[in-house]
Amino acid sequence: MSQNYLHVLDLTLGILLSFLTIVFLIRLILTWYPKVDLNRGFWLLIAIPTSFILNFTRKLIPPIGGVDVGPVIWIGIISFLREILVGQQGLIKLAIQKSIN
Repeated sequence: MSQNYLHVLDLTLGILLSFLTIVFLIRLILTWYPKVDLNRGFWLLIAIPTSFILNFTRKLIPPIGGVDVGPVIWIGIISFLREILVGQQGLIKLAIQKSIN
């Protein structure tokens, strides 16, 4: 029974972390286009999940030479978490294999 929960957790975390990676990647690309208004239309889907996190990051690590490195940092963190948790040798995959045996 717990194996089903692990599969659901694996799938859910995989989708969530992939979504966040894509959103931060788009946000990174949008830094090249400062005239894009993130408070309108489709861009709200990018701004809402990233703004709070990036504002917090900017307090810890201010822009370097006028360049906001926050999206790059978060892409790295999220990619690392995704690999550790749901990657081919991730913790959840190992738990699933262990529960099968």
